[in-house]
Amino acid sequence: MTWLEALLDEPFVCITDMLHRFAKERAEHAALICDGEVVTYAALNARVDRFAAALQRDGIRPCDAIALCAAASVEYAVAFLGALRAGAVVAPLAPSSSAASLVGMIGNSSARLLFLDADVKRLLEPVAAEISAIPVALDAHSGSTALEAWLAPEGATPEAVTIDPAWPFNIIYSSGTTGTPKGIVQSHGMRWAYAVRSIQRGYGPDAATLISTPLYSNTTLVSFMPALTFGGTVVLMPKFDAARYLDLAQQYRVTHTMLVPVQYQRLMAHPDFDRYDLSSFQAKFCTSAPFAASVKADVVRRWPGKLTEYYGMTEGGGSCQLEADEFPTKLHTVGKPVEGHDIRLIDELGNEVAAGEVGEIVGHSPAMMTGYYRQPDKTAEAEWYDPSGKRFIRTGDMGRFDSDGFLTLLDRKKDMIISGGFNVYPSDLEAELRSHPDVADVAVVGAQSEQWGETPVAFVVRQANASIEVDTLLAWVNARLGKMQRLAALTFIDTLPRSPIGKVLKRELREQYYPAAR
Repeated sequence: MTWLEALLDEPFVCITDMLHRFAKERAEHAALICDGEVVTYAALNARVDRFAAALQRDGIRPCDAIALCAAASVEYAVAFLGALRAGAVVAPLAPSSSAASLVGMIGNSSARLLFLDADVKRLLEPVAAEISAIPVALDAHSGSTALEAWLAPEGATPEAVTIDPAWPFNIIYSSGTTGTPKGIVQSHGMRWAYAVRSIQRGYGPDAATLISTPLYSNTTLVSFMPALTFGGTVVLMPKFDAARYLDLAQQYRVTHTMLVPVQYQRLMAHPDFDRYDLSSFQAKFCTSAPFAASVKADVVRRWPGKLTEYYGMTEGGGSCQLEADEFPTKLHTVGKPVEGHDIRLIDELGNEVAAGEVGEIVGHSPAMMTGYYRQPDKTAEAEWYDPSGKRFIRTGDMGRFDSDGFLTLLDRKKDMIISGGFNVYPSDLEAELRSHPDVADVAVVGAQSEQWGETPVAFVVRQANASIEVDTLLAWVNARLGKMQRLAALTFIDTLPRSPIGKVLKRELREQYYPAAR
């Protein structure tokens, strides 16, 4: 049995304890690479020690929070890992948030220190008086304490902290695209469960993982943390660019990556994609947003290594996975529930639906959030219990199981359009529009209608050099849709508004183009 296999039976190991191990056993092996800077395990462990010691010097105790808000960098990784070593909980915040949202999230977390970069510093200047957390600069910007000056001296080591697996590891805030962000508390035990599951995906000392999604996102952390936990190399890409991604993947012989669907779409469309040597890839993952079956098929056909799509929530609950290479006829689904995960579908009254019917997806798994931080009412709203008292997390997504047990996603419950009393699922309309050769991207939302209550409208990004007109495309798609599905309007736009992890911001589309829409 290898040491990796032995870890499969460990109920809990602190992730930063593994850094200590690799600092001794793999001292000169590259742990992090970012913009040409290479940080070995020995160097990373020493910097993490200095960070943890500085937190303890400043009175940060186990389970106290610190906030991180910056682009991905070596310094960001050191801050995250250093806080974990000290037993602190990390609140990684999205730099793309509004200043008001950041004030709210920092306040909710009770973070006493805020580690930020120049862009975030400028964003927060008008509201600086509303933030009590002390700012520390992860880059060289002025106006905040410099990180190097704040760190404990070289060679410093923190007092040892024995991590309880029930302690909070991080507080990840929901995107806030549909309301006030909620702090999702994930424990050290939950993170370890995620990491151990990754061993079977090939994460280990020989793995090289390319990270091009933000480090504040759970999408990223489920790849970033296992990569370092098991002694591999992480190549950080602070800002995604398709050509640069392909350069890095080839240069560092990358074996693993986690991407969101829009990144796969851009990579597969790059004119030089097939010229790159990507033969080192073992596994590619995708999550966070709907993944078009046509793009999955293209990835399977042209990109070496397995492709796995995950469906789940940052809150935890159940997850599904689709091994795209093994099930080419199921690419329209998100796969089957992961082993040990319980996925069910419920109706508006909280009753389980019959086989083959549509319902809201709820899930239970060994890795579930503790709750929303300091928001017990919101936590209760997100929970569903079966008759035996088993706790599930509500996803807000609508879905249907086929006869083989594969789950097809329909839409967010809140995005479902009720037109004339009929349920209209935007994903069905989007799939039809995507089948037109002149359509590159599309989103369908509901607009208010005096006649129908709501009616579907579409926003379409045309393929480069496409000349099709609005009326022509509208007539084409409506001829293929059911009577209650037909679009009332169609608008061409240059690009769909998306969050940093690729989710289409449908509320922005409704508010910008149809301000009367719900």
